[in-house]
Amino acid sequence: MLTKVAVLATAAAFSFGVAAPASAEVTADLLPAANMEAVLKAAQIDPRRADSALTPGAKDSVLLVEQALSAKGLLDQQYVDGHFGTSTITAYSSYQKSLGYTGLDASGLPGKTSLEKLGEGRYTVTAVVSAGSRLTYHGKTMNTRTKEMLVKAEGLLGRQLTITQGSYNPGGVGASAGTHDGGGALDIGVEGMSSATRTDVARKLRQVGFAAWVRTPDQGFAYHIHAIALSDPDLSSGAQHQAGDYYLGYNGLAGRGSDDGPAVTPKLTWEEYQRA
Repeated sequence: MLTKVAVLATAAAFSFGVAAPASAEVTADLLPAANMEAVLKAAQIDPRRADSALTPGAKDSVLLVEQALSAKGLLDQQYVDGHFGTSTITAYSSYQKSLGYTGLDASGLPGKTSLEKLGEGRYTVTAVVSAGSRLTYHGKTMNTRTKEMLVKAEGLLGRQLTITQGSYNPGGVGASAGTHDGGGALDIGVEGMSSATRTDVARKLRQVGFAAWVRTPDQGFAYHIHAIALSDPDLSSGAQHQAGDYYLGYNGLAGRGSDDGPAVTPKLTWEEYQRA
């Protein structure tokens, strides 16, 4: 259905003998914008909160998504509040499944295509985040975005890193608890590194947009660095939880202990780092 503005624009065009503008373009200009970066950040953090606090800067965009989910009967009105909590995650997962998505693509973490489909006639999508294509780097599978982040961190460190486990590796390492099933997840070897060097590697990874921790024997692991690319739209559910916990000051393990990694302020995504 054309908006009043679209109808008037079309009528005016006929009156002056010029081509009418596309009604979709006119209509789109009138729609509010959902910022994908903000929505992704909230979808990682909010489900891990103990309360219904809002992720700064995300409320307006999350409300647009929740209103669209509610209009489709997938989200009760009481949860249309700007908090992308577990109820919204479940509702969004149901929407993804209604599109025919399964597995990783129906985790409840919004992707560009599903966000745009959900917003048809209601909102436009800005600040799009793309994982890119899958590729091999340092002998392990990851996506384009993760490789770019890793290359930047290696440049800051002045050294190449050894990747012991990449992304899209379902069931590959049981101790990883599914965090490597999707994109954005890496394990980095630290053989021969001093404690100070391990910490510096984790710090540089954090600076470019990873949630990164040095895992230790005291935690039940051989020494390595575990890294999750914040806001990767291909994150597994386990990786989403670790990303949210990183923002909230936890160590990304099941016990949710205090973050034991190097302090980096502010905690930036790859997109935010590039703009900064």
